[in-house]
Amino acid sequence: MSENLTWWQQLNNRWYAIPAVAQWWARRAAQQLQPLTADDVAIPFARLTKPLSQCRAALVTTAGVHMRSQPPFDMQNPDGDASYRAIPAAAAAEALTITHKYYDHSDADRDLNVVFPLAHLRDLVRQGVIGGLAAQQFGFMGHIEGQQLAVLQNKTAPEVAARLRQSGADFVLLTPA
Repeated sequence: MSENLTWWQQLNNRWYAIPAVAQWWARRAAQQLQPLTADDVAIPFARLTKPLSQCRAALVTTAGVHMRSQPPFDMQNPDGDASYRAIPAAAAAEALTITHKYYDHSDADRDLNVVFPLAHLRDLVRQGVIGGLAAQQFGFMGHIEGQQLAVLQNKTAPEVAARLRQSGADFVLLTPA
């Protein structure tokens, strides 16, 4: 476990790592969500209109990734933190960190590409597989519930979607954690 986690956070991470417990939590959380109607749902998938080698990619993660120079995500609010952090595509791995207590990110602390594969996307650009990267990538903290869920749905997610469109991103790779 990461050294900066308290014993309670470590115990909590181990508890929720048990598959049956994680499934129970997911069922409980799903029951608390309001069902979406057809009018609420945008198309979640659209086919590319040009070759992948001409497309600009963007990366969005819910792993709590952000620049060390940015404020960490709020770990005190039990409903989570619905804010986001813009991360430059040119950011060095050493300039990034993870603030998240709801999953064991010790492997990601050793290799950020586990949850934020920016280096891999850069390699795909160098190889000509994808055309380029959007100027900014985005980090969210997962585990958003209660009042923070409404903030995410009504404010921050639409803001990031608009920023992604403005950046010319043709597709987004979402990496949950």
